[in-house]
Amino acid sequence: MSTLEKLGASPRKSLGQNFLHDNNLARWIVDRLELQPGDHVLEIGPGLGALTEWLPLDRVSATLLEKDRLFASFLQERFSGPSLEVRLGDALQYDKRALFCKGEVKLVGNLPYYVSTALLFHFSAEPCPISRMVLTVQKEVGDRLTASPRSGEYGSLSVLLQRRWQIKRLKVLPPSVFLPRPEVDSLVIEFRKKRPQDVSEISERWFEKVVKAGFSERRKKLTNTLSKLVPSRAAEEALAASGLSGLSRAEELSPEAWVNLARRLGDFSSVARHGLGSDVSDQAGPGVLVAPRPDAVDPKESLQVVDEHDHPTRGVDRATVHAEKLLHRAVHIFVLNNAGELFLQRRSYRKDNFPRKWDSSAAGHVDVGESYQVCASRELLEELGLTAEPKEIAQVAASEKTGQEFIRVYLVEGEEIVDLNEQEIETGGFFPLSIVDEWIESRAEDFASGFLECYREVRARIGAGKGET
Repeated sequence: MSTLEKLGASPRKSLGQNFLHDNNLARWIVDRLELQPGDHVLEIGPGLGALTEWLPLDRVSATLLEKDRLFASFLQERFSGPSLEVRLGDALQYDKRALFCKGEVKLVGNLPYYVSTALLFHFSAEPCPISRMVLTVQKEVGDRLTASPRSGEYGSLSVLLQRRWQIKRLKVLPPSVFLPRPEVDSLVIEFRKKRPQDVSEISERWFEKVVKAGFSERRKKLTNTLSKLVPSRAAEEALAASGLSGLSRAEELSPEAWVNLARRLGDFSSVARHGLGSDVSDQAGPGVLVAPRPDAVDPKESLQVVDEHDHPTRGVDRATVHAEKLLHRAVHIFVLNNAGELFLQRRSYRKDNFPRKWDSSAAGHVDVGESYQVCASRELLEELGLTAEPKEIAQVAASEKTGQEFIRVYLVEGEEIVDLNEQEIETGGFFPLSIVDEWIESRAEDFASGFLECYREVRARIGAGKGET
C-alpha cells in the first residue's frame, strides 16, 4: 500500500500537487545543493518528503513549508528531530527575514506550476538570505528563466532574475516521474547568487519599473514603451547615450544593457531616480521627505578628532584617524516604521571597515567643524535619500568596540526607504526587533561592532510601545 493510501489522501489539484516518486532523481536534486555542515535548507512544498529524505539532517538544519495540513502532520512525525521544523502555511506568506539568523541558507523544492513565478520573486527579492536555489519548475518557466536576448522566451522575468543570479539548466524531467502526471515536462534549475562585485549597482525599484515598462508591449519600440515613465525625447536620448538604436526592442537588450539604459533614464528625471512616480514624498512615510542627494563628501575632508572628554581638538584625515586609532565622532541613525521594525543596511563590499556587515539604518563620521546633529541629517540624506529631523536618543562612549568613536544615536520614523545609496549599501530592509534580537544572539559576527554597541544601548527604548513582533 502506498503512503498516500495509508494516509487516505490524494494529490490536490488546487494546490498544484505533483509528487516526485523517483528516489534517484530526488537524491540527485538534493546533491545539487552541495550542502555543507551548518547549512540551513528551506524546502517549499515537501509533500510526502521525497526530497527531505535525502537531507543530511545530522549535519544541516531544515525548515519545511507545507500548505497541506495532512502532509504537514505526516512530515512532522516522519522527520521529527531538533534539526528540522515543519511550518504549516502558504509559502508566499512566509517571512524569510527569519532566515538571516540561520547563516548559509539554500532553497529546494518542486514548485507548484500555478504559483512558481510568484514564489521565485518572493524568495529572491532583496534583502535575500538565500545563496543557492535548486528548483523544479514547469519547463516553459525554466526556458524563460534561462533565456538569452533575442529569443522568444526572453522577457522581464529573465532580465530581473539574471541580474543577481547565475541561472543554469540542470535536467528536463518527464511527466512519468511525478504522481499524478503533469501534462508538460518539468525542468530542474540551479540559481547561484552572484558576488556583490559582479552585480551592477542601481536602484532595484527603478530598474524593475524600467524593465517591466520596456517589456509591456514586446512588439513596440522602446521609445514608445518607455514613454510611460519619461518623456519620449528623454527615452530617445537615453537610448542614444546607451549606444542603442531608436528602433530597439526590449528582447534585444542583455541584463547589463538594461542596467545601463535604466541609469540613463534616471539621469533625465529626478523623480525616476526614486523609482516611484510623481507622489514621491507621499509614499516615503509620515515626517519623511525625499530630496536630491548632495554631491559625495570630499574623500580628503578631515574628521573631527576629540579628546577623552569628547572636546574637539583638530581635524585629521580619515586614514590617519583609523590607523592611529584616534578618538573621533560618529553618528548612527535608526529608522523605525509604524510596526516598530528597524531598517538595517548591509554595508558595501567596498567599505574599508566591516565590508558586507549589517549596520544601522545610516551611520557616518562627523567632519571637522560639524555638529553631531548636522552630521546625522547629512548621513540620512546621503545614504537613504531622506530628509527628516533626527531625534537624539542616546550617547555611546568611545571604546575599542566602537572603533574609538564617540557616538550619538538618533531616531527617525518612516514607512519606506526609497533611495538607497548603492555605492555604499549593498541591500537593506526593515526587520522586526525580535528577529534582530535573535539574529544578534545567534550570529553577532554578521554585524558591525559599532551597531551592536548602539543597539544594545537603546534596545529597550526603541521597542517600548511599538507592538513588537
